[in-house]
Amino acid sequence: MAMGGRRRSVVLLTFLSAAATALLAALLLPITTNNPTWSKYWSKASADLVVMNGTIYTSDPALPFADAVAVRGGRVLRVGTYASVQDLVGRGTRRLDLEGKLVVPGFIDSHVHLIFGGLQMVRVQLRAVKRQDDFVRKVKESMRDKRPGDWVLGGGWNNDIWGGDLPSASWIDDITRDNPVWLSRMDGHMGLANSLALKIAGITNITHDPVGGTIMKTMDGEPTGLLVDSAMKLVLSVIPEVSIHERRDALIRASKYALMRGVTTVIDFGRYFPGASVDHAWQDFSDVYRFAEFSGKMFIRVCLFFPMQTWPRLVELFKENGRAFSQWIYLGGVKAFADGSLGSNSALFYEPYEDDSRNYGLQVSDFDWLLNATLASDNSGLQVAVHAIGDKANDMVLNLFNTVASSNGVRDRRFRIEHAQHLAPGSAARFGQQRVIASVQPDHLLDDADSSVKKIGATRAQKGSYLFQSLLAGSAKVVFGSDWPVADINPVGAIRTALTRIPPGWEAAWIATECVGLHDALNAYTISAAYACNLDDKVGSLSTGKYADFVILNATWDEFAQQDGSTVVSSTYVNGVQAYP
Repeated sequence: MAMGGRRRSVVLLTFLSAAATALLAALLLPITTNNPTWSKYWSKASADLVVMNGTIYTSDPALPFADAVAVRGGRVLRVGTYASVQDLVGRGTRRLDLEGKLVVPGFIDSHVHLIFGGLQMVRVQLRAVKRQDDFVRKVKESMRDKRPGDWVLGGGWNNDIWGGDLPSASWIDDITRDNPVWLSRMDGHMGLANSLALKIAGITNITHDPVGGTIMKTMDGEPTGLLVDSAMKLVLSVIPEVSIHERRDALIRASKYALMRGVTTVIDFGRYFPGASVDHAWQDFSDVYRFAEFSGKMFIRVCLFFPMQTWPRLVELFKENGRAFSQWIYLGGVKAFADGSLGSNSALFYEPYEDDSRNYGLQVSDFDWLLNATLASDNSGLQVAVHAIGDKANDMVLNLFNTVASSNGVRDRRFRIEHAQHLAPGSAARFGQQRVIASVQPDHLLDDADSSVKKIGATRAQKGSYLFQSLLAGSAKVVFGSDWPVADINPVGAIRTALTRIPPGWEAAWIATECVGLHDALNAYTISAAYACNLDDKVGSLSTGKYADFVILNATWDEFAQQDGSTVVSSTYVNGVQAYP
């Protein structure tokens, strides 16, 4: 009996030891694919999934197209022909038959405000409004479930759609007497407050414009309700904080929406607009993102950028944890603003606006502060991104980056300019020369094509607006995004915009010479976008060892290249597992 018990104990210990070894191997496999010993074992193991019988665009210059991809443990195991992966097909391998359809790497949206976008999804929606009475009706409908004193929040309005006249508090005061209202313009650089909100914020006819902002007033000096850039802080600071539960719900809502559009990774610039609190990004990081990670509710990968004012805090976080918190959450860098937006007449130009001859736009950050903060951030190893839309603002930032690079010495810094919408002659070439990333949003040109002519004139608009092809020709790294919720998360649609540049109601392309090719557009949403956030060793292409994030489109390569508007996302996979639908 004693001998039998001892034998059973030895067998049990052997079993447990084998189980522990297997568990350790499973944990180590995904992170040791660059180790030759592990790689040799890993490449011979059976695949969990084989994707086949279609066209696979890998975004990997070493093998741009493939017929099959094998996946194991959430990562790409092998890419090539079906014959080359056939030895990886085992008893438990699942085959995914594409039936001739196209697969691309999971899209990376290079500029979003993810949680803010999720919040806006359940607020007053004004993006499609084309008339004043529709604007008022939408606000009135939102009042149905409001109690006296509740704030009415939302936005997305674009006055250019209805002819350019700006809204005013008088439009909605009669229907919102007991409720303060804040409705942001679609670009996030201007907002409308009703009279009650102005009163709560203490804004009167004697309130002065803050630095980098404008309180718009009537000829009699009375506030109209419109606040531009830094002036928005006057109202934003008195709006009650969004609850943790609302923000957590917003993340889930936004992530699922992104997956529906084929987006598996986003670069999130937070709830940070001119005038917004610099603490929001940090609150969302700790209260929302980390919580979602611990709760198993992260559905897409996020790379987070924080306000430049908080750079010392990010440096400490880098020292403690490095860039990657997990496979879901990554630390990107810091962001600052150089100017405002074209639609709000606050983008900074060399020449004045056509419709406002004394206005050149706004420089929303003190230049000395911006220079010193960029020097310190870069010297600490942080990636720096700066918002610039007007031609003068872009040149200021290019000059700034050149000064910082010269002062701090050579390194792989990957400076970014967010938007880069309007450039002076010769500036497009400087991006490539200085190795500055142009983070642009193709669908913004759909909103700006008509208004650019009105605001800066046909000649200036034609020569310097949305110069995607010129940037590429100058060897700049160009990456695409949406700036959601400013524009919709829709990479397939944005790629069509970049290829055709045909705004609504137009029959021909706006600045046809700046149309890009399909390969460049796809790369701008995949491998180039991954490079632009230092994640090109993890995502961005279907290459061995990278995460198996990919999208199946309902089209062949040739059908997608035709850009007739019929291509949509059929399904989205994250870590080799179907995440949508």
